Amino acid sequence: MKWETVIGIEVHAELSTGSKIFCGCSTAFGGEPNTRVCPVCSGMPGALPKLNRNVVEYALRLGLALDCEIAKNCKFDRKNYFYPDLPKAYQISQLYAPICTNGHLDIETDGTAKTIGIKQIHMEEDAGKLIHNGGTMMDFNRCGIPLLEIVSEPDFRSGDEVIAYLEKLRETLLFLDICNCKMQEGSMRADINLSVREQGEPMGVRTEMKNLNSLKAIGRAIKFETARQIEVLERGGSVRQETRRWDDERGESFGMRSKENAQDYRYFPEPDLLPIVIDDTWLTSIKASLPELAHQKRARYMRDCGISAFEASVLTSHKRLSDLFESVAEQSGEPIESARLITGEIMRLLNSTNTLPEDLSLDAGKLSALITLVLSGKINRGAYKETVEAVFTNNVDPKAYIAENKLGMVSDDKMISEAVAAVLAENQNAALDYQSGKEKAFGFLMGQVMRKLSGAGNPEVVKEMLTKCLTDCQSS
Repeated sequence: MKWETVIGIEVHAELSTGSKIFCGCSTAFGGEPNTRVCPVCSGMPGALPKLNRNVVEYALRLGLALDCEIAKNCKFDRKNYFYPDLPKAYQISQLYAPICTNGHLDIETDGTAKTIGIKQIHMEEDAGKLIHNGGTMMDFNRCGIPLLEIVSEPDFRSGDEVIAYLEKLRETLLFLDICNCKMQEGSMRADINLSVREQGEPMGVRTEMKNLNSLKAIGRAIKFETARQIEVLERGGSVRQETRRWDDERGESFGMRSKENAQDYRYFPEPDLLPIVIDDTWLTSIKASLPELAHQKRARYMRDCGISAFEASVLTSHKRLSDLFESVAEQSGEPIESARLITGEIMRLLNSTNTLPEDLSLDAGKLSALITLVLSGKINRGAYKETVEAVFTNNVDPKAYIAENKLGMVSDDKMISEAVAAVLAENQNAALDYQSGKEKAFGFLMGQVMRKLSGAGNPEVVKEMLTKCLTDCQSS
């Protein structure tokens, strides 16, 4: 353990506001290039920004959730640099008076709890996007999308801690309903500042890997960069302070440019925006509107709904799953069965179809109706699972689907009695095996009866009648 890794994280979270931070253009993802722009976000001379109040309120929500100190007076600054996707040649950000400082986020890895310091959270605008396709084109649709940059203290000592932090932060952003956290769309991305040092020594020289947008890539990048820096130092070399690009296909990072410091950006106060004053009334209203967070929901689900810790953890792994569970449980009045449905069949279907939870769209009323049908004995578990899949895949009406496919449970004594008699006549050896003590034969016979009833027999009635017939035959 000669070497120790020291990591700090800067997370950029695109906010789920309807319009951009300083203009009224749409924040929707995608669209034809350069169709969601105006003179303000495209940097036309003389166009003046107007602050979106929702951006400030979203920042306050996150700051309060992370126990930050809230600045009663904060302001924007200009961060000056030239890059083709930044049409103004500066970015409106916050350096000297960020809105939130000195917070923390608690994580757990391998059963060990740790507190990660949050140095600051500040508001800023996003830049555009360069498209490289036989040439380089610029799409300014993303210019002006509101961002929160969440800057941690250098408190991480492993990639596992970083992943745990990002998962917990993603969970917090989702349940606050301020960011959709679709890393594949770039709405949550991370910059990794990493250095290594000998145990007990001062901080080493750090490198920065920018805009990593998957947890898997982040884990691989940290392992590679740690090993690379240790190799450099053990050869007697020195690590350069630089920005590096991570190539996930090759599994390597590459130097891009020397790492800038704050003075290189020539920050100065933004002259076109007034300072923001956050009074106690405003802050109190934000506190009152804070939603229940994932860890609070987990505790409530276990306490009030009687579900297991594992089920509660799955249900709160994404806000869409939690919302669906609460709707189904409320409509059906069966929280335990609702939890089993979502953590079982729905999660299986999500995995088998490679559907992300954020893309899940299911009618809670249809699922709750299915729960009522199976618990009341109108359908059996096999029909239940089949119909759940049909609802998931084709959004069918459950009752119509069950009727059309003859999946209703058969509880008619005459029909079941005839099926049992036929099966025993066709499988006399299996019946004799059961009567001679071979219990497995009963399962075979049960399956044959259910097959004759097209899988729709009431298992309890079938079991009772089959047992009676076998016992009566043995007695006679």
